[in-house]
Amino acid sequence: MRVTTSDQRPARVGGLVLAAGRAHRFGGAKLLAAFRGGTLVSHVLATAGAARSRGLLVSIHAVVAEGDEPVERLARENGATPVVNPDPGRGLSSSLTIGLNAMSADLDAALVFLGDQPLVRLDVIDAVVRAWHQGTSSVVRPRYGAAPDVPGHPVLLARDVWPLAAQREGDGGFGARFAPGAPGVLVVDVPGDNPDVDTPADLLALKDLRR
Repeated sequence: MRVTTSDQRPARVGGLVLAAGRAHRFGGAKLLAAFRGGTLVSHVLATAGAARSRGLLVSIHAVVAEGDEPVERLARENGATPVVNPDPGRGLSSSLTIGLNAMSADLDAALVFLGDQPLVRLDVIDAVVRAWHQGTSSVVRPRYGAAPDVPGHPVLLARDVWPLAAQREGDGGFGARFAPGAPGVLVVDVPGDNPDVDTPADLLALKDLRR
């Protein structure tokens, strides 16, 4: 088990759900689109909440767009602390920076979820967090068997790389900087897939999947 050097306590991981996108390609209100008895973002928040219940995460923050009361309410209902992004038009990187800055000082890493990936799984969260605790890498991300060339989420970022978020712009996030194969990035192979929903067609395809 990875421990901090100062007080030898077990390292603590917090969840960070990015849920403030403008969803231009979807036509707006993407995160509230109906999916399997809930909404896209409610599935992500519920899975993050289940990870906290199992002790994999100690807290959850969710970055929401200013004035987006429905998503903020869903965050609270699932035990997440909402963090407002006043200008989500600046892209995913702005939400990442705002979210990391809002997280507790006693956290040692953040597990970053995308709010438009409702198929995120608890077993993948467990594999990523476990790999970080057992290793020395600052970044851990899953590599899905059905989409091995796509940088997987949720991605775990140790606190020492958080300052790099401020150097990113637009919707890039850390995808290019911490792609699989980049120095310091540990890749965990997992089965299946965890696709984004960017367009209405993506959502229809997702609804056709069996799992």
